[in-house]
Amino acid sequence: MVFSSLVFLFRFMPVFFIIYYLVPARFKNFVLFTGSMIFYAWGEPRYSVLIICSLTVNYCMAIFIDRFDPFLRGTERKVLLILTMFYDIGMLFVFKYTGFVISTINGIAHTEIPVPEIMLPLGISFYTFQIMSYVIDVYLQKIEVERSYLNLGTYLVMFPQLIAGPIVKFHSVEKGLKRRRMHHINIENGFRTFTMGLGCKVIFANSLGNIWTACQEAGYENISTLFAWMGIAAYTLQLYFDFSGYSLMAIGLGQMLGFRFPENFRHPYASRSITEFWKKWHISLTSWFREYLYIPLGGNRKGAVRTILNMFIVWLITGLWHGAAWNFVLWGIYYFVILLIERLFLKKLFLDRSVFFSRIYTLIIVMLGWVLFAAPSLSEAVVYISRMFTINPGTDFIEYYYTYWYIFVLAVIFATPFPSRWYRKHRKNPISFIFLLTVFFVSVGLLVDSVYNPFLYFRF
Repeated sequence: MVFSSLVFLFRFMPVFFIIYYLVPARFKNFVLFTGSMIFYAWGEPRYSVLIICSLTVNYCMAIFIDRFDPFLRGTERKVLLILTMFYDIGMLFVFKYTGFVISTINGIAHTEIPVPEIMLPLGISFYTFQIMSYVIDVYLQKIEVERSYLNLGTYLVMFPQLIAGPIVKFHSVEKGLKRRRMHHINIENGFRTFTMGLGCKVIFANSLGNIWTACQEAGYENISTLFAWMGIAAYTLQLYFDFSGYSLMAIGLGQMLGFRFPENFRHPYASRSITEFWKKWHISLTSWFREYLYIPLGGNRKGAVRTILNMFIVWLITGLWHGAAWNFVLWGIYYFVILLIERLFLKKLFLDRSVFFSRIYTLIIVMLGWVLFAAPSLSEAVVYISRMFTINPGTDFIEYYYTYWYIFVLAVIFATPFPSRWYRKHRKNPISFIFLLTVFFVSVGLLVDSVYNPFLYFRF
């Protein structure tokens, strides 16, 4: 079940929130936990047991870790932490990377080891990182261990952020799990935020996705140069509005539940460098890697060579986190190289001097990265990029230009900070209410008429 579906909007959501608001405060976590498990099982009933296993193992291990004195029994604590991480990463490896590893071995060693067909459980990358952060923070004594199984379970499986984030740290919702106040202002603000996310997903992402789909169906080797640029521009905007829209819906639902989730996007396409871009794109993931991988590895505190090595490790794992394929590995290394070049000299020599050219540079680098991200294989990514940078005339783009040009224009405008600034300034104005009401009904109308409603990050 996805948020941008008629089933969620007119069945699950109203029924759940009616029950949630009517029950006494002491039962709200139970309702939220139960409702979240129903939400997940709606699409993945077979893999619901994986979440329960992850919850149970990490709940018990965190309590065991907390029982040992960090000064007198530090070794025991460390062993327990390693075992917990081994379980979490092991489960992620089995379901996400087994086929990739076996296929790679077969390709290198020319063996014929059978490759198992393992379906990727929804949200496993997100909820695994989330529960890992909880246990690590308990180990580091940043937070108190949670002794209520229901409270920790509610934190882990909370349906707004269960499938696609943002990755929420336990300390940011800890107080709300024990006591939260339902206020009509939070509910109203949450529904407003949810509606904006719904519009981003349905009006922009779904519409622009038709162009990228057309490029794929035509075959990368058959499209013209202009259609190749149009296609990747459409995918660039589709991915942003798809994921940022889903994040906005999650944040809005969190507000309606009485929680505050972290911001996940901050207009990344208005960035002036790739360094700035990654401070504004998927913020909860980049901050997770920084806090739980880059800094523990030594960050930039152990000299230039070690810093470069740490950056390489982080971006290699970032690529693998997004997908079990070599194009994702190359995508991670691609950004490592770009960020290293910016860090060493490019930012000072070029990017800080010209606002216009630095933004054009950033967009081109990002779009080329999305080709690696979106293409089914490395060879097809190479073909697509070759179509972008060689002269291949054709009129295949004209139909899509006349059909979607106004969506492109609006999407570009809404990818900048200006609409958000206008909304914050006029949010109490009746015009903003009429605008959001229009967005909601247009989105519902498009959902009724359309069968194209994918969510790209379900792949990861």
